[in-house]
Amino acid sequence: MEFSAQQIAEFLKGEVVGNKDIKVSDFAKIEEGRSGTLTFLANPKYTHYIYETHADIVIVNKTFEPEHAISATLIKVDDAYQSVAQLFTLVNNLKPRKTGISAKADIAQSASIGKDIFVGAFVSIGENCKIGNNVTIHPNTQIGDNVSVGDGSIIYSNVSIYSDCVVGKNNIIHSWQEDSGAVIGADGFGFAPDEEGHYHKIPQIGNVVLGDDVEIGANTTIDRATMGATHISDGVKIDNLVQVAHNVDVGEYTAIAAQTGIAGSTKVGRRCIFGGQVGITGHISIADGTILGAQTGVSGNINEGGKVWAGSPVLPIDTFRRASVLIRKLPDIVHTVYDLEKKLQE
Repeated sequence: MEFSAQQIAEFLKGEVVGNKDIKVSDFAKIEEGRSGTLTFLANPKYTHYIYETHADIVIVNKTFEPEHAISATLIKVDDAYQSVAQLFTLVNNLKPRKTGISAKADIAQSASIGKDIFVGAFVSIGENCKIGNNVTIHPNTQIGDNVSVGDGSIIYSNVSIYSDCVVGKNNIIHSWQEDSGAVIGADGFGFAPDEEGHYHKIPQIGNVVLGDDVEIGANTTIDRATMGATHISDGVKIDNLVQVAHNVDVGEYTAIAAQTGIAGSTKVGRRCIFGGQVGITGHISIADGTILGAQTGVSGNINEGGKVWAGSPVLPIDTFRRASVLIRKLPDIVHTVYDLEKKLQE
């Protein structure tokens, strides 16, 4: 499918600078642009590529003023990054969507199945499940008893959703390679030691509740609550390989990057951002708008919202940066101390 620069500009409410009739049929990174493709420039670090790219159309911010001649047609918009995201969404929505239920799927008779859904081969849907309209469930997915899946959700292959869990509307739950996917509602890590130090399993009788517009990455695990619910609120985005333990509550529109682990019963506020490999202990609260840098270790409450933190143990970002500078100087400082000790002993 082809679109002209004029059509794209009208959709984005932008301004064409160049050939308004030129057409493109694909996207490309600016450094890999070729004839027939559209690209964008949002990061100033990539500005030099705009003068040599072979892409036919480049989306740029309205503030961009070229310093040299550019062969591509420009579309000037308020926010180039957001505009490209809109185009990606448009193109993705134009792709044909599968519908129908495979004869090889195993669906309990008591399950309620919505309209215009797709259920792939070897999907198992348990007793009393409620599957909404326009849901897509890819092959080999396992859905336990009493699970509800909201309208428009997409569940990729090999995902496991345990019994009694709730998946909201327009969720996306990913898989990883051919034999594993996200797991929603596995037992929380609950064991009680006896007097001899033997561990006895504590039954996990709660569930997991995913709000609307949630996205769960590949091989992420969200454990069911011991009692009540592990709750992932509306608009939360969770990357691959994240562990969310029992009874955790993640606030609306929080984003969590890969390999982060959140221990049980921790409350995460709204619109937080966690970098990769963040570790958070259990039974604490993290304030709204908190930003945690990669590999941050949090062992206590963060009560002041809207702050940036880093390091392990966690420190305010400015303190962490100063400490990092001093750490690099430690060998020299140790040498100086040794020299002073020698002089004092003389």
